[in-house]
Order: sequence, then structure tokens, then C-alpha cells
Amino acid sequence: MKPLYSLFLTFGLVVLIPACEKEIRQEEQFHAFVPANIDPSAGNWATVHLTAPNQIAVPPPAPVNSDSYQAELEAIKDAQQKLTAQQHEIIRFWSGTGVLRWNQIMRELVAQFNLPPAPLPDGTYPVPDPENPFSDPRFPFANPPYAARAYSYVSTAMYDALIATWHYKFLYNRPAPYEVDDGIKAFVPQTDLPSYPSEEAVMSGVATELLKALFPAAVEKITRWAADQRNAALWSGKATPSDISAGLALGKAVAAIFMIRARADGMSAAAGNKAQWEALKLNATSRGDVAWVSLDIPPRPPMLPFFGNVLPWKMTHDDIVALRPPPPPLADSEEMKAELNEVKQFLKNSTRERLRIVHFWADGAGTYTPPGHWNDIAAEYIAEAQFSEVRSARAFALLNMALHNAAVACWETKYFYFNPRPSQLDPSVKTLTGIPNFPSYTSGHSTFSGAAATILSYLFPAHQSKFNDMAKEASMSRLYGGIHYRKDCEVGLDHGKQIGNFLLDNFARTDGAD
Repeated sequence: MKPLYSLFLTFGLVVLIPACEKEIRQEEQFHAFVPANIDPSAGNWATVHLTAPNQIAVPPPAPVNSDSYQAELEAIKDAQQKLTAQQHEIIRFWSGTGVLRWNQIMRELVAQFNLPPAPLPDGTYPVPDPENPFSDPRFPFANPPYAARAYSYVSTAMYDALIATWHYKFLYNRPAPYEVDDGIKAFVPQTDLPSYPSEEAVMSGVATELLKALFPAAVEKITRWAADQRNAALWSGKATPSDISAGLALGKAVAAIFMIRARADGMSAAAGNKAQWEALKLNATSRGDVAWVSLDIPPRPPMLPFFGNVLPWKMTHDDIVALRPPPPPLADSEEMKAELNEVKQFLKNSTRERLRIVHFWADGAGTYTPPGHWNDIAAEYIAEAQFSEVRSARAFALLNMALHNAAVACWETKYFYFNPRPSQLDPSVKTLTGIPNFPSYTSGHSTFSGAAATILSYLFPAHQSKFNDMAKEASMSRLYGGIHYRKDCEVGLDHGKQIGNFLLDNFARTDGAD
């Protein structure tokens, strides 16, 4: 069997990730806080992929008055007496914000790996080898569909693992070390959350196993981040070695279950082959339309044309097809001529404000992609709400399931219709942020944004109008930049909202968390 990361195959280059967690973008600061609610009932919430919170057995811990536990407490006190400034910084970095930190790290990884490969002298494009991720081109190319899937796997696995963690925490009710022994200092805000198993260790186990499959060239740094998170839990007086050991085992076991899903979700066939690409063109021309072609020089293979067959979350492929938007206007129709003329008028009469919008939402190569942009937005609201770790994980899981489903649905639509972009129909159209290497209808930015705004409006209803305004602005940015027609944007935005509402109706509103 091939290593798991071969199942995340796509084209691409990679830039090495930072040497330590302090080099994560410093403008995004998270601070330790006492959660607004520790969510003691979270162990009963509906899981995403696990069959039940107790699917993976976690044995009971030793009593707090046992010799083995007392020895663990002494080890913590000894470690605390020797803490260095760097270790205190690691505690500060990870304290109470593990879900937010791993999401932040994910966005950084996506941005650093989101670079398409350069062509070879013969005009072909090399395919990165996941078996040798440091070769040229390096693996992976974290393009928008790849990124959406990556965000969703890490987020959903972490959420399920934390539901299981909460189940066992309140089943065994072992108090935190700083509550058992007055000689242990609490270097984190104190709560009544039981310590066994350690949520920090659970998160580190999930993140390590999934991220090393998604970004194999970054394994060393990912492993270091995970170890720092576990050490922070110990040094801060929050968890004992046995709390951490149980949590790490649980996290890795949950990740393994999600990896089994990944092996069968269709990603390995998403790139397709030349014969299949030609069939997509024929499907378009047989309907009397102009088939999309790559405008890269030399022409580049289409980006993951069969990502639309990848398994969605809480949907079926039939559900995806049922929600597919109606066809775009044909290239030689009067409606399309009017759409194309509107694109040209926006480019001809661009304003400073529209240029700002175009570049703010561009999210092209070297960025965390449109799904990452919405994760960045969500992180601000999650931190401000002071969610518990498990509720933070739920928020990111819902968001990223919707974004993954939006990618599947949008790519299914794009390659079903295979219609040309404005700059293909009229070479005088010069886009403001480059030309994406896939068909036009519908707009990916719009579909992602509609789905994200729908989920965030559910999570933070007081800000619904703001999320909808942001989604509309993100959508219109593609028209302002000459990349999409108005219909691409408007239909895509509505499509994304339908995708988001499907997830809410079929999972979120009945998961027990409300």
C-alpha cells in the first residue's frame, strides 16, 4: 500500500515552513482565556465520522492518591522549578488556544505550499512525487480544492477527537494537577475541566498524523509543534504524563480512522488523464459551446478536473449533482456578449476601491487560498467568543466541511460545463490578478464565500449582515478583476449558500451542541 500522502496527490512546489512557532504570523495574536463555557455535555454531541464518542476505548486513569500519580506530580514540580524563558514562551503560545493555533499553522502551511510547478523545457509540466516530497517540483501544490480538503480533514478529525476527549474527561473526572497539589503552579487560566485525557495531547496527535500526510516535507516542523503543545500542558501544571499519554493515543487513533476515509474519498483520481480531459472538451462543444482552454504558456493541465467526484461531508454525490446550477449562457449568445461587455466596462472604469477589493480577496498562488481566507476571518470571531476548545473545533469543522463541499460542488459544476473565461473569448481582456487554470462557471471564490458566510452566520448570528456583505464583496471582486462574468459570481454565491444550508439542515442544527 502506498503511504497515505500519495492519496493527497496533486501538482506543486513547496517552501520550507518556519523553524519555530514564534515565526508564525505575529499579527495574529491569540491570548489565553477562561472559556465562556467549558461545555461539560460536549461528550454527547454528534460526531462527524466516528460512530460514537466512545468508539475508541480509553482506560480509566490511576487514582490521584496512587503512588504512580503522586510521582507524576513530583515530576511536574521538578520541571516547573527549571523552566526557562523559552519554555514559558511555549506555554504562552499554546495556552488554551490549541484549536486556533493548529488552524493558524494549517493556513501557514497551505500558503507556503501553494505554488504551481514551472514548465520543463519541452513545454510539459512535471508531477510532484509524494514518495519524494523534497524533489523538484516539491509536494504538494496546495491549490484551493486541495486546501479545502486539507482544512476539512484536520478540522473534522480534531473535532471528533475532542468530542471523545470530553466524553472521557467527564466520565473519569480526574482533576488537573494544579487542583490536586498546591505545590504545582498554574501557568494557564484555571478551569474546572478534568485533565484526563489531555486535550492538548489529543490535538497534537490528530494534527501530527494528518498534517504529515498532507505536507510530508514539513514533518520535522509539524512534529516539533506537536511536542511543544504537549510539553506546554505538562509545564503549565495542567496535565500529568499519564493524561498526556492517554490523549496522544486517542488523538492518533482518531486520525487513523479519518485516514481510512481519505484512502477511499476519490482524491487519488482527481487529476484525471489526457483522454478524460479531451472528453470534457467534447462534452462542451457537443452542446454548442466553446470549450475552455488553458491560457497558461505553455498550456497547463487543468487543475483537478475530477475533484467534483471527491466524497463530500454529510452529502452524497447525488446531492451534489442535484444542487448543480443550470448552464451558463452559450459563448455566442447575446446574453454572453452582454456579460463579456460588462467585464470589459469594469476593467476600463476601474476605481481605487474596486482595486482594493480585487487584491484583498485575490488569494492566489503563495496565499492560504480562499478557504484559508475564510478560516482567518472565522478565527477572529471564535477567539473573541472565548469558545472552549471543543466548541472552537466544532466551529472550524462546520466551516471547513462546508468549504470542502463547496469545492466539490463548484469543481463538479466547472468541469461539467467547461465554459471559457472572459479573456479566452476576448484576448483584449487583461485580468488584474492573473487567470486561474480552470473553467469559468461558476466562480470558486463566490461558492466558497456563500458557503462560509452561511456557516458563520449560523455560528455568530449577530454578525450575519457583515458576513453576507463580505461574501458579496469577495464574489464581486472576481468580476471587478476581469476573471469572471457576473453570472459566474451571482450563481456561485447562491450555490455556496445552498451548500452551507444543506450542512446546517442535515447535521449542525441537530448535533446537540446548541
